[in-house]
Amino acid sequence: MSSMVACLSRQFAVLHNALKFDALYMLATLLSSRNNLFHEALLDLVMENWAAYIRVGVMEILQNRIVCGKKLQALLLVDSIMYMFGESWLLEDKELDDVRATLPVHKFLLLVLESARVEVAVFLNELAFLKYESSKSSSTTESIISKQHNLGLLFSLMEKIIKLISSSCTVDGTLISEEVAAQMISGINETIILVLDFLQDAKDHCCNKGDDLLAAVRIVGSYLAENPFACKEKVRDLLQYMLSVEGEDESSPFYSICFLLPMLCQITMEVDGRQSLASFGGHECVIECLVKLLRESRTSVEHSGIIFLACDTILNILLNRKELEGQIEGSQFVRLLQELCFWAESSSDPSVIMMAATICSVVFDLTSEENLLNHPEFHHGALESLTQLIVRSLSTGLVDDDANGHHDLHVIVRAGYNQWAHWYPFVKDAVERSRNG
Repeated sequence: MSSMVACLSRQFAVLHNALKFDALYMLATLLSSRNNLFHEALLDLVMENWAAYIRVGVMEILQNRIVCGKKLQALLLVDSIMYMFGESWLLEDKELDDVRATLPVHKFLLLVLESARVEVAVFLNELAFLKYESSKSSSTTESIISKQHNLGLLFSLMEKIIKLISSSCTVDGTLISEEVAAQMISGINETIILVLDFLQDAKDHCCNKGDDLLAAVRIVGSYLAENPFACKEKVRDLLQYMLSVEGEDESSPFYSICFLLPMLCQITMEVDGRQSLASFGGHECVIECLVKLLRESRTSVEHSGIIFLACDTILNILLNRKELEGQIEGSQFVRLLQELCFWAESSSDPSVIMMAATICSVVFDLTSEENLLNHPEFHHGALESLTQLIVRSLSTGLVDDDANGHHDLHVIVRAGYNQWAHWYPFVKDAVERSRNG
């Protein structure tokens, strides 16, 4: 099958008749497969330049105004190639002896982005009409499902382009110039505004469930991770809604919160961002998300990066709790305290131990040992685990080397302990015994 792809790729590039579209259809179908063995076989054929031939064929399809109906397939083909080769494939520029001159890299990049933007705008409009304006029928439902699927794939392509820009990626000396990057960012920003309008429309129709809405939140999250204060007013107005969006098969907005965490982590470094999130209890959404992430981490390390983003977001809120008086309470963190203990107990990583202990130490300042033990979801065994975590974090062995990046967290734990120790006699006794032992 891999040799078939290599053969079809060249035909796709050199043919200029109806067979070119047949090659496009077959390539798009074959390369949409996520089979790793198939991908490895294709990568072994890289010297045959099949991916470069596909680039030529895609370029010709996207430049041709007559074949608008084929542009979506060409874009989905690009997404499949980038899935295999990475975002940098868009910057590759191999010369092929048997094809006419191709576009410069930066023009091809802009062509792909602009074509994707046009398709996204069309699908957003069509979906909004089908979902909220047209009469419902089985054919309408089928059309919605198909358009949702294609919109998700187009968003996937745009996410890869966003990642390419943010990484300032170079390939064989090819660099995205500041002028081209600015042009691309401007275009993406316009598309994100359309996506936010799509989400606003869904909100106005009291709809927060659907894979298209989840995909929309994801692309917004990807963009705002790189530009956290873009579209500031629209994002602020929609933040509570976006944190409530659920996929079709979800029972909670877990993935929406995960997609927005990179942005939340950055905006909560600012007063406005913290107040905006806490104003509707958004920090509790992050807490619930982190609890679930920590539980899943017991059997998988897949969520390691996102866990630390959630922790940083919560720390940003906790360390500035005085400006959010009345909105932050110790009882909101009871389940999180226990999950942080499990997380730290199963790890020897100082980063994990110090992050868990730091959050726990700051939360301790919001309540007392007595209040925790009186909470129906808390028990003395949890207090013992928390005590051991605090003792471990105050150990000099974790902070002897300031270069390890844990010194600031240790300072927070130590300062917190000095502040709340008299409210936690069990913890204080254990800490004093460890110091004297």
